[in-house]
Amino acid sequence: MDIKKNSNNSKKLSPPKKEAERHHRYWIGGYSIIAAALIVIYFLLKSNLIPIDSNRVVLYERIALAGFLAIVVLIAGRVIELLIIKKSKSKTLRYTLVRVTRLVTVLVILMVAVSFLFHNWYTAAVSLGLISLILGFALQVPISSFIAWLYIIFRTPYRVGDRIEIADFKGDVVEISYLDTTLWEFGGDYLTTDMPSGRLIRFPNSLVLQSAVFNYSWPKFPYIWNEIPFHVAYGSDLEFIETTLRETTRAQLDPEMADRIVELKELIEKTPVDELQIKEYPFVSFRINVNTWVEVLVTYLVDPKKATGTRTLIVKNVLKALRAQPERVMFPKGDSR
Repeated sequence: MDIKKNSNNSKKLSPPKKEAERHHRYWIGGYSIIAAALIVIYFLLKSNLIPIDSNRVVLYERIALAGFLAIVVLIAGRVIELLIIKKSKSKTLRYTLVRVTRLVTVLVILMVAVSFLFHNWYTAAVSLGLISLILGFALQVPISSFIAWLYIIFRTPYRVGDRIEIADFKGDVVEISYLDTTLWEFGGDYLTTDMPSGRLIRFPNSLVLQSAVFNYSWPKFPYIWNEIPFHVAYGSDLEFIETTLRETTRAQLDPEMADRIVELKELIEKTPVDELQIKEYPFVSFRINVNTWVEVLVTYLVDPKKATGTRTLIVKNVLKALRAQPERVMFPKGDSR
């Protein structure tokens, strides 16, 4: 019985995509009713079946017809959004196309309103010009943020879902609105790791025109290099340590990471850069520490959102493997335990 209940509940639950489609159909139905009511009012006014002062009939007719066309534009916008939701397989692309569609819908509605409510286009243009001039001075930051939104859409320094760093902010992009961007912060003031802090960061889009954007989720190569230092004494078997670090680190990484190195080399070959070399993967290097020990560094490729968990596994397993050979691995101050 419990299994049947669970299966029935799972059937009733709709995924987000289905829920969005249903939501848009409700809006299309509601807009259609309003459009039908407005066109009926327009014809009633046109037929003089509604007792209204004759001096105002023309104005009311224009308002009714403008409202009808505006609702038709809204319906068209919702239909286009519904098609985008159905056809688009990428959540990021779907989000961007829906935002652009809504912007175009609003602009078309404004054009309809101006064309029907103003008899003289020259008067309308002058009026809009004066209004735009006043608003331009009063709303400089929002306007620059909107221009930056267009820059983000077309140049894509980041997209929804990307992990970025801009100015003093670091986080995963959860929303890009017309005026601002929202990040789900990782790290922050209370964490030294790259785990989510639980805080949301919202900054104006105009910041992208003023600061460098560090994107950890480049679509062509969404990985980063991480580095972990280990300290050993001068008398240790460095060749054994190098082999152990490389093999232990490789065992904790996704098997396809070796293929990612090949992809990175191919990407570099397509650029004008001809002196950049990709070392053996994972790469182990040595350097003398300012204190009395040798610092061993292991560098590896990792998904930026899995960096903390991967680092923890590597540290635990490397130390376990090194401590198992106390005669070959000596730690600083003779601490081999």
